Amino acid sequence: MKDNISIVGAGNLGLSLVKGLVESGEFTPQQFKLSRRRIEKLNEMAKTGYHIFNDNKLAVENTSIVVLAVLPQKINEVLQEIKNKLDPDTLLISLVSGVEINNISSIIGDQIPIVRAMPNTAISIRESMTCITTIQKWEHHLDKVKSIFDHVGETAIINEEKMTSATALCACGIAFFLRSIRAASQGGNEIDFHASEALKMAAQTAKGAASLLLENNSHPEDEIDKVTSPKGCTIAGLNEMEHNGFSSAFIKGITISANKAKYLYE
Repeated sequence: MKDNISIVGAGNLGLSLVKGLVESGEFTPQQFKLSRRRIEKLNEMAKTGYHIFNDNKLAVENTSIVVLAVLPQKINEVLQEIKNKLDPDTLLISLVSGVEINNISSIIGDQIPIVRAMPNTAISIRESMTCITTIQKWEHHLDKVKSIFDHVGETAIINEEKMTSATALCACGIAFFLRSIRAASQGGNEIDFHASEALKMAAQTAKGAASLLLENNSHPEDEIDKVTSPKGCTIAGLNEMEHNGFSSAFIKGITISANKAKYLYE
């Protein structure tokens, strides 16, 4: 029997997950209940077979998997709302940044299994990097959760104390890499290319760079060495970027995001 899955907080991330799972061919729209306050934003989804709700309590009833995709500031309110509607054998998957398992169980009790997952929005095209964690009591649920997210990208099981770091590197990180691609395309625009041409070239080049590392299991500097010759244009460009703080700024951005993620719930 296939699981039915409720997405509580069917906004950008929740809908990206649903889209990716359905695109994988392993799930159908009819398996999903989508819930958000402004239900009119889900009307198009209803036309393709999804069940839509603006009442979270109704959305989680008789559901085997409940995915929380709400803002950290809203999670206590949502948990209070749904806690008496969760079946004892429901599996709760939290995508909420900065909210620990003990924060959730303190509201819904310690009988509902809870697993945290931190994907990014590339989950919609099945290219997410998703980190997964739980406490020892619920470790036997990890394989099931991992199998779900394996359909929409790469997964890693980590310790819970590393989840805020995963938020910065993987979830926020996709925005950082997108910003670097935008910067590259703007540079291309300055030197000769139309904006649309430059963006396509920059994006494909970034994709190629990432693919080299993943396919060759290599270090960035190994691949950089292959394209930097003495007194060449590549090393000149790299050195200019470093003189202006490129690596330092990137590292600082990730560490600032990780520190911010720690306090989102508070």
